[in-house]
Amino acid sequence: MRSARLFLLAAASVAVLTAATPALAQVQPSDPWAQATSDIPVDANVRFGILPNGMQYAILRNATPPGQASFRLRLDAGSLMENENQLGLAHFMEHMAFNGTTNIPENDLLRILERLGLAFGADTNASTGFDQTVYMLELPRTNDETVDASLRIMREQVSEALMAADAVDAERGVIEGEERLRNTPGLRSIKAQLALLAPGQRVSQRLPIGDLNIIRNAPRERFVEFYDAYYRPSRATFVAVGDFDVDAMEAKIRGAFESWEPSAADGPEPDLGTVAPRQPETRILVEPGVQSSIQLNWIRNPDRDPDTVAERREDLLRNLGVSVLNRRLGEIARTDDPPFASAGGGEGNLVESLDIASVSAQFAPGEWKRALEAIEQEQRRLSQYGVSDAELQREIIDIRASLENAVAGAATRRTPQLAGGLTNAVNARDVFSSPQTNLDLFNAAVEGVTAARINEAIRPVFTGEGPLALVITPVEIEGGEAAVTAALEASRLVPVSAPAAQTQMDWPYANFGAAGTVQDRREIAEVGATVVTFTNGVRLTVKPTAFRDEQILVSVRTGIGEQGMSPSRADPQLLAAAIVPPGGLGRLTFDELSRTLNGRIYSAGFQVGGDSYQLQGATRPEDLALQMQVLAAYLTDPGLRPAPMQLIKSIFPQQIVQLMATPGGAFQIQGSGLLASGDKRESLPTAEEIAAWTIDDLRAGVTTGLASGPIDVIVVGDLTVEDAIAAVGPTFGALAARGPDAQPAAGAAVLRFPAPTAEPVRLTHNGPAEQALAYIAWPTTDAVGDRTDARRASILSEVLKLRVLEEIRERQALAYSPGVRASASDVYEDYGSISITAETAADKLDAFYAAVEAITVSLRDTPVTEDELNRARLPVIESLHRSQASNEYWLGQLGEVVDQPGDIEQILTHITDLEAITPADIQTLARQYLRSDTAWKAVVVSSNAPAAQ
Repeated sequence: MRSARLFLLAAASVAVLTAATPALAQVQPSDPWAQATSDIPVDANVRFGILPNGMQYAILRNATPPGQASFRLRLDAGSLMENENQLGLAHFMEHMAFNGTTNIPENDLLRILERLGLAFGADTNASTGFDQTVYMLELPRTNDETVDASLRIMREQVSEALMAADAVDAERGVIEGEERLRNTPGLRSIKAQLALLAPGQRVSQRLPIGDLNIIRNAPRERFVEFYDAYYRPSRATFVAVGDFDVDAMEAKIRGAFESWEPSAADGPEPDLGTVAPRQPETRILVEPGVQSSIQLNWIRNPDRDPDTVAERREDLLRNLGVSVLNRRLGEIARTDDPPFASAGGGEGNLVESLDIASVSAQFAPGEWKRALEAIEQEQRRLSQYGVSDAELQREIIDIRASLENAVAGAATRRTPQLAGGLTNAVNARDVFSSPQTNLDLFNAAVEGVTAARINEAIRPVFTGEGPLALVITPVEIEGGEAAVTAALEASRLVPVSAPAAQTQMDWPYANFGAAGTVQDRREIAEVGATVVTFTNGVRLTVKPTAFRDEQILVSVRTGIGEQGMSPSRADPQLLAAAIVPPGGLGRLTFDELSRTLNGRIYSAGFQVGGDSYQLQGATRPEDLALQMQVLAAYLTDPGLRPAPMQLIKSIFPQQIVQLMATPGGAFQIQGSGLLASGDKRESLPTAEEIAAWTIDDLRAGVTTGLASGPIDVIVVGDLTVEDAIAAVGPTFGALAARGPDAQPAAGAAVLRFPAPTAEPVRLTHNGPAEQALAYIAWPTTDAVGDRTDARRASILSEVLKLRVLEEIRERQALAYSPGVRASASDVYEDYGSISITAETAADKLDAFYAAVEAITVSLRDTPVTEDELNRARLPVIESLHRSQASNEYWLGQLGEVVDQPGDIEQILTHITDLEAITPADIQTLARQYLRSDTAWKAVVVSSNAPAAQ
């Protein structure tokens, strides 16, 4: 069975933001592609091949976005391959592949890519998991210069890494910083889960981050041993997807990699162990700062059958039953006073070590028994009574609609997602099948399928060794494991009844009155948009695009958003984004809405912006009219039911504790308001404030806020202007004319950056004593109206980022992933900043600020080189080019062109503004902004640290 791997353990993979040897015998394995042993048709658009040295490659031409490509170089080598004296070196080796090769000096690799427009992290990346290491490049262009340089670098990384002893020693501190950053309650929960599910098996002893003692002391020879054994062509697969000629790309890949030959014997395949017989067992992990959760798990030896039509059909039948279970659990979570905050079930494979079926729930503190009983009995209800025909058809209709939409949009799938899909198929040994094949296989599998057949398929799912119960809790459970075991046994004795049938309802929001008529229509040729005004004042901005077939994005803006909220009082509207959508509509709950619109493609999001309320949706041409009805219904008749607010109230105190368990989370809580000079609209509310709010408080604010002000509808995607008019006219165009915007609350039109600090503001977290965070920010400018100065400041921040990464991450190893960010408000004048954040060791805070001071002094005193400026600027420009070929970009850019016609010029001049910046400008900007006398600083240190003597 080729079930998906458990997403639960995805956090165990380690991603880094960074960048061989002569010959033994060549290896020519038999055809390793999954389709060689499968009856599933492979996607005919992909060219699969094998080089004489055993390296595989898969090439796919795809022109979305145009002129770009994604490269993935996968090695069948992860932490599972490590010896006992190599724990952590698979991941460490990935770092070293960016630290100097035979023909590329240590500091040049990333610089070469930056000069080509690839940003460190966003476009140049890698990750190490249990069973694979993947190197990733996102190419902004597919010209010879970019492709050839990228292939040369990737070849050097996997066959020519130097692993110089001094470079290894320098990188040890970076890895330590990463381990410190990842040492969170969540990671410790994963370790507890692995220890319960796979005791004695290799997977429970091989988390990719490894052993700190080995990371600190492993000699160079140990790296070389791993590299030579597992970095070899017979373990490599190169994936290239993008806008290029396939023949030419194949020739380039062959030219780059055919001469690669191994220098030592192939490393052994790891012994993954077997699943031992187990009795029911209960384990409790008490971990302050963790989300309370409970899991019931059943484990079996893994099913390693190949990916075939029959295997996929059996998987589908089981998954249809699990989908019904998840739908039921979701509906329980949305009832009043639910037993859990969220819950779900499923089955999957854990890195070829074991198959797992599980049902789990996240719950409010003290509610473990209710959560346990609810998931145990709901799982048993499914196994005992199965699914109804109505439930089965609902899942079939939903899945079919999604697959049909994928077929219709297949020609404009995004290149990075296709590259990721091909790489994942290789790792899972799955056939990379086309959307049409997936739909055909689905339709064949469900043709004539009955609820009885699904019930037969689902019964074996929650069986195996176990159940193995794991409770993860921030506080002790009275009675411990014995109490949990007793509660589980008692629950299993409670009879369950068949689920009640659900009533199908009609869609009650198809009529908003007489359709509005168009009063005015004008073209904005510069950006390919049309503005249509209806007689009731509703304004529609439409941009037809060919970026994504079958994708239409919608945004609706009205009111004045947070400007109607007092800066001095926490407002329940701060929770609106999490309450309005799940609150459903006045005449339909969220679940009734979902049942009524079964099989339709639509969505509804909500947020309170700085100067407007915003509804968002995504749909396809076939469902555009319905999408507009849904958003118009949320505008005019939001349900605002109490259940979502009650859920937030029950889990919010625990979320605060979770955030306070890490320096970054603690700064998120405490720093947000401080950076706005105490403005309550920007501050995270306290648990006490939330506890005092009622749904009536929220309802009053939201309904009042949505009731006045012009309505702007922005639509971008696969449609015509006439399509948009036909959908908006009977919905928003049919509403009564509205008055002007409300007046802002007192003081609400202003947001202020805090006054500078001579010494850092001292904040605390509740995590390990060695963890700390340092922060520094300088006020800059806004992006209200003319955005030129904000854009210039953003490039200054990119130059600063290069210096910070080089000095703070690489040279001094003070922080694994220091962040540099420029922000500029498009609502509040004079509110913007450049900031540096670094999670570091508690004893490195002074060193961090000294390094920042040295960096900013150098930027103020000496102009940067043209090369450094381009390495900072070109990735931004290339990222902007990519964004401009997406519907998401244009939806954001066109939001206010009706009220602010100057935005059109700002859109058109973005790239030229960036290209006009000179090294002298960067120095001037550094002198203007990066000043010690304007900086605001904060540190977050552990409350568990010993007091200073």
